[in-house]
Amino acid sequence: MRPFVYTRAADVAAAGAAGREGGRFIGGGTNLLDLMKLQVETPAHLVDVNHLGTTEIEPCEGGLRIGAAVRNSDLAADENVRERYEVLSRALLSGASAQLRNKATTAGNLLQRTRCYYFYDTAKPCNKREPGAGCAAMEGFNRVHAILGGSAHCIATHPSDMAVAMRVLDARVETNRRVIPVSRLYTLPGDTPHIETVLEPGELITSVVLPPPAAGRQIYRKVRDRASYAFALVSVAAILDVRGGKIRDARFAFGGVAPMPWRHEEAEALLLDAPANEATADAFCDALLADAAGHGGNDFKILLLRRTVKAVLAQAAA
Repeated sequence: MRPFVYTRAADVAAAGAAGREGGRFIGGGTNLLDLMKLQVETPAHLVDVNHLGTTEIEPCEGGLRIGAAVRNSDLAADENVRERYEVLSRALLSGASAQLRNKATTAGNLLQRTRCYYFYDTAKPCNKREPGAGCAAMEGFNRVHAILGGSAHCIATHPSDMAVAMRVLDARVETNRRVIPVSRLYTLPGDTPHIETVLEPGELITSVVLPPPAAGRQIYRKVRDRASYAFALVSVAAILDVRGGKIRDARFAFGGVAPMPWRHEEAEALLLDAPANEATADAFCDALLADAAGHGGNDFKILLLRRTVKAVLAQAAA
């Protein structure tokens, strides 16, 4: 790890000023410190943002406002979250060990970097780490990589379970400058895979707002290589209102398959007032996966995603 300067921001304004001058914000450090040890990231200045009064979970406009520094364990255990936003609680509990959840913050979870093997290995080319270097995953071991939303320059996936739940809940991210729907927080890799969000230098997430939950059953299903503490091969966050065998409302968000939490609202429209059966799931998946592309090692994800959607729909209709 290279030497760095550490400061504790006195307030949000001071943190923003330090960020504009090149400082990197640090909360729980569960991702950034690992990257610094490997010299994947080498910030010269770390700005501690744990003491800015952003550790509360409060009612807001019929929903909840979640402070940026709320720990994942506290968020998953919150009574309002467990009762009204079950999909979020379940996603958080599936995301990491208890020790990591006790340190990881809400904002940090949203902004964690990809777990692509080649991003972490500085001996291998990676456009996300070094623009223009190439993408070793294209012809390499790409079992965990994206089948949707990737580009010729990058097929890395976003690793957050929490972000997938936030996407299906239509959360809004509040910063020291503006409000950003979580649907617009992330950027696709295109030819600039090193740019992962729309956040600008010095822009600091201060809270996340959840609107009142939509009607229906909330489900989070995660498929991974081992029973616990593994990143998703495919994950599905869903809110499904099924009555009388018909789908009255449906929302789906997906993890493990794209560079961001993935949602296809046009495909969701095909589910409205349709019977909750396998044929409906197939039609939805046909639209969802119309642009999907495997890269050899991850071809299986296309079928796995289809099967997982069918399992979630069957669960909601049971």
